[in-house]
Amino acid sequence: MSKQNAAVRLVDTKKLPYGQWLDVRRNGIGSSDAAAAVGLCPYKSQLELWMEKTGRTPPEEVRPGQDDPRYWGTLLEPMVATAYQERTGRKVRKLNAVLQHPTFPYMLANIDREVVGVPGVQVLECKTAGEFGSRLWKDGVPEYVQLQVQHQLAVTGKAAADVAVLLCGQQLEIHRVERDDEVIARLVVLETRFWEYVEKDIEPPADGSESAAKALRKLYRGNDTHLDFTSDEDLGQAFDALAMLKDELEAMEHEAESFKQVIQQAMGDASKAVFAHGEVTYKRAKDSTTLDTKRLMAECPDAAAMYSVTRPGARRFVLSRIPDNAERTTTC
Repeated sequence: MSKQNAAVRLVDTKKLPYGQWLDVRRNGIGSSDAAAAVGLCPYKSQLELWMEKTGRTPPEEVRPGQDDPRYWGTLLEPMVATAYQERTGRKVRKLNAVLQHPTFPYMLANIDREVVGVPGVQVLECKTAGEFGSRLWKDGVPEYVQLQVQHQLAVTGKAAADVAVLLCGQQLEIHRVERDDEVIARLVVLETRFWEYVEKDIEPPADGSESAAKALRKLYRGNDTHLDFTSDEDLGQAFDALAMLKDELEAMEHEAESFKQVIQQAMGDASKAVFAHGEVTYKRAKDSTTLDTKRLMAECPDAAAMYSVTRPGARRFVLSRIPDNAERTTTC
């Protein structure tokens, strides 16, 4: 690696408070942000990431708890690194720094471990995956992780990385990811484009994901403004396409429900039915206990008021179409 490609050691993280570390991350695209920044992350959209980078989403005040996969990833990272050393015989060391690309300062990277004294590989990325996440690894390293690693190689100028993933807490897999300069060149272009959205405070387009939907709900709370899009051809086409798709989906859902009820009626009280190409289970869920809020309000209004909380109302997207002079309303 030539000196001009060496990463800048931006911040030492060994004693850096968690809040300050988040501030550093917010001011650039980290390796774990790379897939989202280019629109290829299955968990986070460009729009949600943009809201984080522009400060519209408040930073987390505390570290993730045990109900968050990130907690277990951080907790198990040293164990995965140790298992990697035992499996391969290679030495690794913790870097304790946020690195910065020497040419593109908004490209940042936290490296899990450096691989020491091995010509063929220089970076170790440690991953954990549970029952659901493990499915993404059945064909090798998922695309969003490959992009994360290529981002790391871009920032550091290194030639290759090993990805060590612990699947379901008991199976360790090690995958080699070689530097791909064509992928990195494309990453730089797309990440630069995303960072321009951040710097110019222009929101990126929504991508149809649940992440983007969540971001839009947070970004636009709603008011009583009315807009006239009757002269906007592009938005008019989007409206017509949405209305047509809603009709098709409703028809398909009705058809699916009809087939489902045919099978349910044939099963009667049975809990399982086997078919030539699969099976169906039809079981009753366990009884649950709920709070009788109406009775509580009637008999103990003071106690009910004491523990009541206000939940903000959500915006509803209602599509109304007027074909052939007959109004039709559909709720999305």
